[in-house]
Amino acid sequence: MSKDKVYIFDTTLRDGEQVPGCKLDTKQKLVIAQRLDSLGVDVIEAGFPISSPGDFASVKEIARVVKNATVCGLTRSVKKDIEVAAEALQPAKRPRIHTGIGTSDSHIKYKFNSTREKIMERAVDAVKYAKSFVEDVEFYAEDAGRTENEFLARICEEVIKAGATVLNIPDTTGYCLPEEYGAKMKYLRENVRGIEKAILSCHCHNDLGLATANSISGVINGARQIECTINGIGERAGNTSLEEVVMILRQHPYLNLDTGINSKLLYSTSQMVSEKMGMPVQPNKAIVGSNAFAHSSGIHQDGVIKKRETYEIIDPHEVGVDHSSIVLTARSGRAALAYRAKKIGYELTKVQLDVVYEEFLRFADRKKEILDEDIHQIVESADVNIESLA
Repeated sequence: MSKDKVYIFDTTLRDGEQVPGCKLDTKQKLVIAQRLDSLGVDVIEAGFPISSPGDFASVKEIARVVKNATVCGLTRSVKKDIEVAAEALQPAKRPRIHTGIGTSDSHIKYKFNSTREKIMERAVDAVKYAKSFVEDVEFYAEDAGRTENEFLARICEEVIKAGATVLNIPDTTGYCLPEEYGAKMKYLRENVRGIEKAILSCHCHNDLGLATANSISGVINGARQIECTINGIGERAGNTSLEEVVMILRQHPYLNLDTGINSKLLYSTSQMVSEKMGMPVQPNKAIVGSNAFAHSSGIHQDGVIKKRETYEIIDPHEVGVDHSSIVLTARSGRAALAYRAKKIGYELTKVQLDVVYEEFLRFADRKKEILDEDIHQIVESADVNIESLA
């Protein structure tokens, strides 16, 4: 059975760059944009052109150099924003203007001091104006996660009539539960006239740690674009993690959903973004963290040594990691010690291993992690005659 394509919209260079201290210059942005293009993302949100002359220049340069992906610029529902974005996107082979407005009652009342009818009018006018510059117009209903479904469906219907090709349904505050967010997508699929003319898009924030789960729930319920960032960086607690959603869809083939991402570039792309933005990747980060394929528990190590799949659902090579790591600590067992000892040239018999293991435990109780050079010292300290294979 052929799989439905889920488009990957990467906003590392826009939403991701909003993290305090993560400012990139144009040269750095170009390097990341070209890597994202090689990675196979479908849309690169290059920036918010009207926000600063530097952002305008970056979007224009990215639009010029990107060969495959659609290049997108963000705007508010303001004519000047849209004009500036259209100008910045002129060199792009596939330009997209991403315009929108807040739709929740909270945003309408407190942010805009407006009414639903006036917000609807501004949304439609913005999409029509953007459509006069480019064919591909994405509309975002900011705070859609807390927007009443009936009104959200009405505004989606009207912007589709105005020419929107993509409907971004953001969980702007990261408030939704996966069941709620999925149900919202299902409601829109079933209640918006003309919905077949547009792609529903998930844009989820991670305030409650649910961004990835919500995005997956969204595509299961009919969305076909996920907006995400490398390493899940972004405003506040971050955005949906690109590497997570890509590998979730890859590891669950029965969903019949997949992306066009070259997963073997995920780890190196993660490292590149981390280095250029000065944002370390937490060691326990799924897919790309330094501990993602590391094992220190004796029971886990024994299983992985016997057959990797006992404790790893992803082959590390699939995401560009060379190998799994067997980390020796006081929690490690004989199998892990024998495995690591053999790697550096010692073939231990069962009797020898028992003796060396006792010495290993004494050593490990004094040190957090046992390195290869420590193994040499442990073997030498053990009172057994062991010949090195080296």
